[in-house]
Amino acid sequence: MNLICLGISHQTAPVEIRERLAFTEKELPEALRDLVAVDGVQEAVVLNTCNRVEVYAVADHTGNGFAGMEDYFRRRFEFANADDLPFYRKSDRESAIHLFRVASGLESMVLGETEIFGQVKKAYATAQGAGTTARILNKLFQQSFQIGKHLRNNTQIQRGSTSVGSVAVDLAEKVFGDLKRCHVMLIGAGDMSRVVAQSLLSRGASSVIVSNRSHDRAVELAEAIGGEAIRFDDWESRVPGTDIIITSTSAPHIVIQAEAISAAMKARRGRPLIIIDIAVPRDVDPLVARIPDVYLYPIDSLAQIADGARRKREAQIRQCDRLLHDYLAEKGIAALDPVPPSYPSVQAEQGGTAG
Repeated sequence: MNLICLGISHQTAPVEIRERLAFTEKELPEALRDLVAVDGVQEAVVLNTCNRVEVYAVADHTGNGFAGMEDYFRRRFEFANADDLPFYRKSDRESAIHLFRVASGLESMVLGETEIFGQVKKAYATAQGAGTTARILNKLFQQSFQIGKHLRNNTQIQRGSTSVGSVAVDLAEKVFGDLKRCHVMLIGAGDMSRVVAQSLLSRGASSVIVSNRSHDRAVELAEAIGGEAIRFDDWESRVPGTDIIITSTSAPHIVIQAEAISAAMKARRGRPLIIIDIAVPRDVDPLVARIPDVYLYPIDSLAQIADGARRKREAQIRQCDRLLHDYLAEKGIAALDPVPPSYPSVQAEQGGTAG
């Protein structure tokens, strides 16, 4: 039996590719059963987030497992050939270490991202419910939860902005400066929108409108932040008075059409409109970017801000890698290479002396 990981992420594929591979929540159980029906694949977990689609699987043969799963994705999502999919392939120890880093937030666009830990747990629970895990993946994912908690509790990996939503607000603040004077509209009221709302509140935003297909959820979120809830059919009418739109729905299709924004801009008399789309699949028609005085930022445009923060926190990444190696060696979880000599000790990173 071989542990394998096949995936794409923000590091290897643009949002235009990632959104084509996105499963809806309802599709995942069937997709999992299809994957374990691939010849030689015994177990499978699919991790499907805005920035990655990964399959962790147990296969009789590594090469056949990869080939069968790639063919499944090609057929399922109607790609002409597998070469159009920039998958990375990892096997055995490398697959395990990759999952541990993912669960710890070390592979996220935003270093130390808080949402990913819950997304890994949800992916595992979905696979369990579909009956596509057994001894090997059960053990692997339980270990990933232990390690994710250990790194988050024993490092400063979660300091600063730790979600795509908070980085979206960072961007809005960079563009406008003081958000107290801005009128913000949130389209969507799910977990990501809640993170955005909390970040807006912490930056002093005082005028926030929430629109969502489920009006009750919009009301709940708006009340939590002292904002205003409007019905989903009414969001277009409020665009003329809005400075920033941040959208994060779970819709499988475009929600904000170019025609609607173009019509709304006529009433704005040249005032700029910022639209930040952090949904995958995208909520906003890419043609919106061609409308005068409209500035569209899809999720991949946040990478530059996140990369800047990551470079400033290289010491924390080295500390996490050292701690990960030490923890796995102590627990005997995997056969590990020695920690590279360039890694300083954890004590030195924390300002103490090396033991």
